[in-house]
Amino acid sequence: MRKSNSEWSGYLFILPWLLGLVLFTVGPMLFSLLLAFSRWDIITGVKSIEWVGLDNFKAIFQDELFYQSLKVTFVFALISVPLYQIFSLIAAMLLNMRTRGMKLFRLLYFMPSVIPAVAVSMMWVMIFNPEYGVLNRALALVGIQGPAWLQDPSYALGALIVMGIWGIGNTIIIYLSGLQGVPEELYEAAELDGAGRFRRFFSITLPMISPTIFFNLIMGIIGGFQYFTQAFVMTNGGPLNSTLFYNLYLYNKAFQDYEMGYASALSWILFVIILVFTLLVIRSSSMWVYYQGDDDKD
Repeated sequence: MRKSNSEWSGYLFILPWLLGLVLFTVGPMLFSLLLAFSRWDIITGVKSIEWVGLDNFKAIFQDELFYQSLKVTFVFALISVPLYQIFSLIAAMLLNMRTRGMKLFRLLYFMPSVIPAVAVSMMWVMIFNPEYGVLNRALALVGIQGPAWLQDPSYALGALIVMGIWGIGNTIIIYLSGLQGVPEELYEAAELDGAGRFRRFFSITLPMISPTIFFNLIMGIIGGFQYFTQAFVMTNGGPLNSTLFYNLYLYNKAFQDYEMGYASALSWILFVIILVFTLLVIRSSSMWVYYQGDDDKD
């Protein structure tokens, strides 16, 4: 059956996207999969690629820095993902109030998330400076001696987690969109039945925005495990590898040690880890994510 002109036009419109997918996503992924079982110093040509089988993976699981980077990344994700979700939801609920000048407040909350990560990192380096930083000076005003945040292994990771709260504007906007999609008549009916604020929140708000929570949770997990820029700019993995994130360790192996095969193997391990956690959340979603069409199916 011959295709109509409109069908060919459709294929023509999606051709640039298909080319981009093949050239810049599928192609590099397949090449990195090949490199994961090879040895290549990235400086020499591709002809110098040497097949080593599972040697890269064997070396990785004997590498102490691999386990340290995995530990740092897991701790960061375990704390930051739920923390950012809670703060984002609270901020979104406040920004959902009908108050004069609310559009300005929404703009102010969202602005930090569009500032380049490098610029934000340099700003927070100055804030965390133990001698002339704004944070320690503010603490000194109330008689508290602030620590050497980014220079102290006990505080460096926590400082990065706290800094991340400043840039949750994207998550706030998504939650705000979900909150504005909750029908007002549900709140009115619950209020007539005598339901208080907490009852309305847990019985109406949370179930109705559960798809939004699900989306933000997935994106938070992916972002948490891929944390890189701030650690690279602010600490470069220090002090004493206390902020050696997985992606930072991967970058060092690829572009400082020139072990591209080793780095590719690391990337595929990270891919599997993120995939497992994402699938766990997706599988659990049937127990806590509510869609409005679910009642019709029942």
